[in-house]
Amino acid sequence: MAATPKSFGTKRIILAGLFLVAIYLLLLIPGSEPSPPRPAQQRPFLWDQDQYWSSLESRFVAARGRGCENLRDSILAGLAQTSHLTNSLRNVSFDEEDTVFDLIENNIFNLGPIVAACPGYLDEYIGTVVAMRSAVKDQSRHWDMNTIEVRERMYRLLYGSRAAVEEVMLQAPPSSVPANVLCDDEPSVTPSVEILGVRVHSGDILVSRGGAATSALIARGNDFPGNFSHVALLHVDSAGHASIIESHIEKGVAIATIEEYLRDTKLRIMVLRLRTDLTALVTDPMLPHKAASYSLATARARHVPYDFKMNFNDSSEFFCSEVVSN
Repeated sequence: MAATPKSFGTKRIILAGLFLVAIYLLLLIPGSEPSPPRPAQQRPFLWDQDQYWSSLESRFVAARGRGCENLRDSILAGLAQTSHLTNSLRNVSFDEEDTVFDLIENNIFNLGPIVAACPGYLDEYIGTVVAMRSAVKDQSRHWDMNTIEVRERMYRLLYGSRAAVEEVMLQAPPSSVPANVLCDDEPSVTPSVEILGVRVHSGDILVSRGGAATSALIARGNDFPGNFSHVALLHVDSAGHASIIESHIEKGVAIATIEEYLRDTKLRIMVLRLRTDLTALVTDPMLPHKAASYSLATARARHVPYDFKMNFNDSSEFFCSEVVSN
């Protein structure tokens, strides 16, 4: 008996149904486990000195009970010794593993508790730490920053000393804590303006810490947990008008006035400036201003989206530090 068109249609429906069932059964088969992620190539920094931190806390409690008159000689001796060690770095190059840096680090931390108990010495302590940091930065010019040993030495001295100063500040009356910690005032010929008591120049880099939870993650979520979460570039025109070029997650690259920049919560701000002895600046001292002008013109000419992919090789989108690096 010959097949009718109706029976052919039924067979097609049955075959299609069986095919779909087969596909469904195949999809039920679990896939292979994904390959494990590649391990990190660097080791995260660990102080691993809990017992030492506890001893410093005990020393602070004991110092408060002794009184500042009884601590004066110890504080002055510690400041003098640290200054002597810092001065030894001025004219001689040391490798990062030299014990002089261990001595300096220990002095800074050991001074912290007794200065915290006697905030009248806060300014001298800050000045000693600032001088040390400057000398260490000069020493680091001939170090290989790509090695983990150098990175850890720099972190211990620069981040560690900043943390020590801030811990001391927390114990001092607010009236005795300086609004600014002034470091080396690198000379510049670019247009400038005074902001919060600090003379800043066009082309300066502003590094800050915001108040949002994401700012905390950016600052701390690193092999070397830090104090900063945002980077911006300063432009100052010939009339002294300042503009901040920065990139935000929610809107991409934007231009802000000083008032707008400061209105957005800043728990701390650090000003960075290129050294005048850099070859490019010796050739053209206005180069930082030209870079800032280029960034300002780019931000005004087009909307530059936020670079969520963080691709340094793509200049069509920028995340915050990419504004400066570009």
